[in-house]
Amino acid sequence: MKNKTAQEFSNKDARERTGSFYTPKLWVDLSQKYLADVFGNDWQREYYVWDCAAGTGNLLVGLTNKNRVWASTLDQTDVEAMKDRMKKGANLLENHIFQFDFLNDDFSKLPQDLQDIIQDPKKRNKLIIYINPPYAECGRGEKDVSANKIGVANNNKIHAQYAKILKKASRELFAQFLIRIYCEIPSAKIANFSTLKNLQSANFKWFREAFRTTPEKIFLTPAKTFEHVKGRFSIGFMIWKMDNQTPFEKIQADIYDKNGQFVGKKTIYNYDNQKFINDWITTFRGGEEGEIIGSLSCKLNDFQNANMVYIANSKSDLPVRCKYLNIKAKNLIHACIYFTVRRIIPATWLNNRDQFLYPDNQWEKDAEFQNNCLAYALFTNNISTKKGVNHWIPFAEKEVNAKNSFDSHFMMQFLTENVKQEFSSEAISVFNAGRELWKYYHSQADANVNASFFDIKAYFLGRNENGNQHKKSKNETYNQLMKNLRENLNNLAKKIEPKVYEYGFLMQ
Repeated sequence: MKNKTAQEFSNKDARERTGSFYTPKLWVDLSQKYLADVFGNDWQREYYVWDCAAGTGNLLVGLTNKNRVWASTLDQTDVEAMKDRMKKGANLLENHIFQFDFLNDDFSKLPQDLQDIIQDPKKRNKLIIYINPPYAECGRGEKDVSANKIGVANNNKIHAQYAKILKKASRELFAQFLIRIYCEIPSAKIANFSTLKNLQSANFKWFREAFRTTPEKIFLTPAKTFEHVKGRFSIGFMIWKMDNQTPFEKIQADIYDKNGQFVGKKTIYNYDNQKFINDWITTFRGGEEGEIIGSLSCKLNDFQNANMVYIANSKSDLPVRCKYLNIKAKNLIHACIYFTVRRIIPATWLNNRDQFLYPDNQWEKDAEFQNNCLAYALFTNNISTKKGVNHWIPFAEKEVNAKNSFDSHFMMQFLTENVKQEFSSEAISVFNAGRELWKYYHSQADANVNASFFDIKAYFLGRNENGNQHKKSKNETYNQLMKNLRENLNNLAKKIEPKVYEYGFLMQ
């Protein structure tokens, strides 16, 4: 393998700092097919193309009409790399490759022929800004923001010029590219790769109010297919016509897997006028009366924060800077519905930015749905006797052969007095599987009579020398009991999932 030079390492560091990443040829080829679908098979003869964030020119590979293609980039080393590629056969003109800082430089610095296109309304209408812009965002003083990104996105002319319009979205470099094109090159077309923040993120609400148009077409790919991108989210390729002044509400996107195979469609929604699940759950605070039996973390409203949604003993055991709900008898069902709805559908690269919403009131009439959510939460929570009294034991002592009386009978009493309808067969199977697990635990000589589901797992799994819990126990009986419980929980989740969409917690 050829050793990289110091300059090559330096260039890679610079790209990672600004959030630049190479566009894989797989997606380059597909994006040009989509351009032909929107603008016609002869689009390269009829339209001008400018990649104003060209890097080393990957996105332009495959274009055939070099007289109508321009490539600019921030770094002079990338300009030289593109010119070297041209000498080796890349279909570009030397005078159409140039250094240009799109977020700082005035258009008067562009080559005259490109200036002429931008200044002429008829020619400008035939200009496609074809880009994969950098995606770095400036630091916000939060611990999870990489220090080497601080100052990247807020230290330029376009950020200063449009910050009041974009507000929080002004932190993002790709938003700065898009808003400058929209405002300063009117009637041009845009074909860009980016995350879906500009379509769905709450921080982009002000961006969407200014950038008033809807994509003509879009496809989605896993972000991990791009260089040095590690997150589980979608990268979209979007084609826009700036003279289409229809504000974005929703669009059907084509989905491609990591190998470029078409796997279906997904509707992308604008959530600006929606109320969210956290707005709903906060209406069930429960008042001052009643014993607190646990606390529910309510971290934002999207799938990417689902793993931060859990039930623990008290608010001190929850993530910092998140909403929470103290759980009492009065709001237990509501808390379990919230918890279950947020947790039963796995987060994926495709649903990463889908938002959980304020449901309609049909769930109130569905006792089975409520009971199913309660059952799911009883066997998946993080309650622990190390943090306080365990009020979440769903069995009587004699059912599990407990050697002493439980400190709390809250849950059994609640199930007896408040559950008005039989559980579904799937929920009953979960209870049966859970009962066998509890019975086996209580057969251990050193069993804690008040042990929770979380405690039982910890007991059998144990920890390694670094203090991390093992993923599998050495006790095969426990492993089989847990496998059975998980299978039944999965069946229960499948039973509940359609109701999540039916009652409006998620859009289909």
